[in-house]
Formats: sequence, structure tokens, C-alpha cells
Amino acid sequence: MSAELATAPGHDAGHDDHGHVSAENNFLGLPNIKLAMWAFLGSECMFFGSLIGTYFFYHGKSLGGPLPTQVFSLTITSISTFLLLMSSMTMALAVDATRLRKLSQARAYILATAVLGATFVGFQIYEFSQFVSEGLKLQTSLFGSTFFVMTGFHGAHVTVGVIWLTMLSMLISNGKLNKDKASVTVEVAGLYWHFVDIVWIVIFTFVYLLEFIK
Repeated sequence: MSAELATAPGHDAGHDDHGHVSAENNFLGLPNIKLAMWAFLGSECMFFGSLIGTYFFYHGKSLGGPLPTQVFSLTITSISTFLLLMSSMTMALAVDATRLRKLSQARAYILATAVLGATFVGFQIYEFSQFVSEGLKLQTSLFGSTFFVMTGFHGAHVTVGVIWLTMLSMLISNGKLNKDKASVTVEVAGLYWHFVDIVWIVIFTFVYLLEFIK
């Protein structure tokens, strides 16, 4: 099959000349790596759902230690949340740039996303240190245990995303990620990044905001 025919209108990129599913695509016509990411994110939904559910199950049952409203700083957390939301925008711009085969532009957006994510993690580390100084630790109470585990795992996921995006940026810079593969590769990273952003929106809304609204 020639390159012209492979890219001709009406040709199914997910199948070969004999109608079989190609090695890079599955029977749904999606790249295998994208389907694998969706499956992974489905398991992550259950994982974070259990963490958030555990937090609410034990909410208000702490026998000691500071209460959420005594240690939470809505201003600091709002700033870090805003930065993470902005990183979703830059990630979306990176995906669009790779689809347009503008890899230098995509690299800039990917780096911006990584910087915003790293800043969010920095805010979280600062926030955790403040909580500890005010007497809230992992072993202090049920609130401390469930809160630190839930938000700590989320911070770890953001850190993994920052490392991933930094590596993608280096691959593009070194010319090891060509324009043909960049679109799917960056899009998969974008799916992961948007997921951790959505999880944080849920945590920020139901863990932080509701403490001050009620």
C-alpha cells in the first residue's frame, strides 16, 4: 500500500489492505495506547473514588487534632487550584499544536503545563508543612490520615505527570518524537493530565469549599 493511498480520503488507518486491524490500532479504530490509557483512567476513577469516599465516611469522626476549618487556607488552595486549571488549558493547546504538526509550539505549551503542575506540587508541599506545624499529621487523627493519603496520592499523580511532560518536551527537542507519532503521544499524556485536574476539582470542591460553606 503506498503512502498516498494510506492517507487517501476514505481509507481506514486502523486496518491494513486485507481489512485486518493494524498493530497500532484496536478493533474500535483507536490507537492501542489511547485505549490502554482509558482503561487505566477507569481504574484510577475507582481508586480515587474509594479515597474520597473513605474521607467522607470518617468525616467529623475525629476524636482529636485540628479540624479542617482550623488548618485549611482557602486563599492558598484557591491559587494552586487556579494554576492547575490553567495547566489544563496549556495542555489542550499542546494537543492542538501537535495535531497541526507544530512541534516547537507544542513543546512550549508542554513545558508551560509542566511548570504549572510543578508549582501546584510546590504549593501542596508548603500547605502540608503548614498543617504539620499546626499539629495535623498523618497519625494525628482520622481526618489527618484520610486527608493526607487522599491529597498525597493526588500530588504524587501530578508529580508523575510533570516528569512525563518534561520527558516529552525533551524528546521533541531532541527530534526523537516525529510529527506522525507526536499527536497520539501528546494526546495520551493530555488525557492523563486532564484526569488529575478533574480529580482535584472534585477534592477542592467537596473537601475544601464545603467546609467553609456549611
